[in-house]
Amino acid sequence: MSTLSSDSFSLSPLSTAEVEASEHVHGALAADLRRLVDVAIRTDVDEERVARARALVREAELLLAEEAASGPAGIHFNAEGRSWNWGNAVVGVRNAMAPPVVLNWGEDDTVWSAFDLGVAYEGPPGCVHGGVSALMLDHLMGETASARHTRMTVTGTLTLRYVQPLPLGPVRMEGRITSVEGRKVVVDAHIAAAGEGSDGSPAVQAHGLFIVPRWAHENPVEADIGSLD
Repeated sequence: MSTLSSDSFSLSPLSTAEVEASEHVHGALAADLRRLVDVAIRTDVDEERVARARALVREAELLLAEEAASGPAGIHFNAEGRSWNWGNAVVGVRNAMAPPVVLNWGEDDTVWSAFDLGVAYEGPPGCVHGGVSALMLDHLMGETASARHTRMTVTGTLTLRYVQPLPLGPVRMEGRITSVEGRKVVVDAHIAAAGEGSDGSPAVQAHGLFIVPRWAHENPVEADIGSLD
């Protein structure tokens, strides 16, 4: 069992320019895979074409596996202060399972994001799975608690209230810090439909307690990467 500490973060020799170049190339691959997953759910082609598609997917898998590291993707940073978490389930640039979410910080320190959730995230017919909403909100709230990455936080407790179904398609979520006491940071957030005709009413409301790990609290200079959610 691994233990979270400052050693959980890896210093990389890559420059920020090299990181961004890699994200451009591999992020495009993730976008292709995301579209592939979407169409694979919706397709109704015959057995022969499915077999051809599977052969192509297997060929791609073997090609990419020629230079693939083992173990978790992890969180990395460089000497220029740039950090990245390419495997993250919410914001991972290389992760085709992630939408991916792009976070924005408002002048009032609210954090928000607008993105699309397609059929790969479906729960009830035509609606986003409740667990997906929880996943997205958890990450947003952890980043909100990090206060623009000036402290590192982990989720302590997360309480969700499902107000109404969240339709697939454009959504918007927003979070804000409501209190800070020592190592405890409390965040409120919500996610809502953002498509044409929606009124922005919350579909899911969330209240969370986020904790600054003791080692990060005692060594704040080493723990300015943000939330681990």
